[in-house]
Amino acid sequence: MLSDYSFEEIKLYAKKIGLPEFRGEQIFDAIYSGKSLQEISNLSKAIKDIIAKDYPEYNIERKYESKDGTKKYIIKYADNNIVECVLMKYKYGYTLCISTQVGCRMGCKFCASTLHGLARNLSTGEMLGQVFLVNRDLGGSRKNRLITNIVLMGSGEPLDNFDNVTKFIELISASKGLNISQRNISLSTCGLVDKIYKLMEKNFNITLTISLHATTDEYRRQIMPIANKFAIKEIIDACSEYYKKTNRRIYFEYTLIKSINDSEEDVIRLSKLLKGLNCHVNVIPLNSVKERTLKGTSRLDAYKFVDNLKSKGVSATVRRTMGEDIAGACGQLRNQLMDLKD
Repeated sequence: MLSDYSFEEIKLYAKKIGLPEFRGEQIFDAIYSGKSLQEISNLSKAIKDIIAKDYPEYNIERKYESKDGTKKYIIKYADNNIVECVLMKYKYGYTLCISTQVGCRMGCKFCASTLHGLARNLSTGEMLGQVFLVNRDLGGSRKNRLITNIVLMGSGEPLDNFDNVTKFIELISASKGLNISQRNISLSTCGLVDKIYKLMEKNFNITLTISLHATTDEYRRQIMPIANKFAIKEIIDACSEYYKKTNRRIYFEYTLIKSINDSEEDVIRLSKLLKGLNCHVNVIPLNSVKERTLKGTSRLDAYKFVDNLKSKGVSATVRRTMGEDIAGACGQLRNQLMDLKD
């Protein structure tokens, strides 16, 4: 699929099928502007027929807008699989949270993404397609990019799709592409320690975010199966090495689950775990998923949790809840649509 290709690779593709170099640039511009094949006005029908088999097929199947301005998009691919991505508006611009897999196999007990398991990985081009389509929906193009930040935190575990995700980072930040600064890209992982070390070798300048959600291995194993493979200490050690390598502050996502991980003892343990690490904790009251039995801690108690963390020297904030009225939790809306099909 041509959206998997870099600028130079698409020019080579054009040359191989007998087209002049400038045609490759036109094809590249159309893809990165989110245009369908039929919408390309500067290519003849004959050329479109030649490239049709390789041109990406994806579209915005549905779009929902929250009362807080958050937008959730359902993206449909050529094989009829669907994923979701979420657009959030901040003072500094637009952040797009994209999916990296169709579903997820990590099995976290509080997450909707994993309810239907993992269908397949997304290709690099399919991830890029989410950005292209939403950027265009905002009125942007390749040369007029309106999305400022990318978060790899939608459905799927990014490091479980390592090769495609790392190529995505390379292409989305390329000067000939959308040229999104790697400093404006965040990757969230539930803690695949071996892949974190592998990510360091790429010498990216991205922000690493860890979905921690517990302060003991015992509790973490109850809600996150990956904890059976990697201990919290291994994750923290990997984060320390990542910071040394990149000089990028580490972020921890900590979803507060009532009576599971929101006690005073959890505050004490968390502050000890993170001592000496340049990091910030995003505390998130659980966005409840109807298929799950876990309940979220109240926002009032979440602020108390954060205040306790701060008193122990940990940088922390309560993350603003966005898109609750449009099934805002990762995977929620996709699962609802899949259930309607069943």
